[in-house]
Amino acid sequence: MPKLFILYYSRTGNTKRMAEAIADGARMVKGVDVILTYHAKAEELTGPDAIILGMPTYHHDISSDMKKLLEDVAAKGIELKGKTGATFGSYGWSGEAPKLLLEIMKKKFEMETVEPPLLVKYTPDEKGLEECRKFGERIAEKLV
Repeated sequence: MPKLFILYYSRTGNTKRMAEAIADGARMVKGVDVILTYHAKAEELTGPDAIILGMPTYHHDISSDMKKLLEDVAAKGIELKGKTGATFGSYGWSGEAPKLLLEIMKKKFEMETVEPPLLVKYTPDEKGLEECRKFGERIAEKLV
């Protein structure tokens, strides 16, 4: 069974709400194992067929935890080439973090990226959460 791994960071809960809605959408696709988590070790990225990273934008950047994870993946030679990759996140005014993550997935790890990243300004309302569910469903459908 193909695996879809959703990893997110959320300080205010906005990106967490997005992650949960993306997971709900992905779970609508039969035959895909959906894993939703707030923390992961580099080795956990070897098994999934698709990886979705969620990151809000703080100070025009991604969090140090996510940077460390990606540095560990590179340092340990973990192969992500050809896996499906996507990103999402909430933001206040700029929204760079999901874009930066997508660029790393595409250029550094040679993943097959789903573009553009899903961005929701501030707290996701019902319309934003529905976009998240559709995003999750669309990515999960790529795996079956």
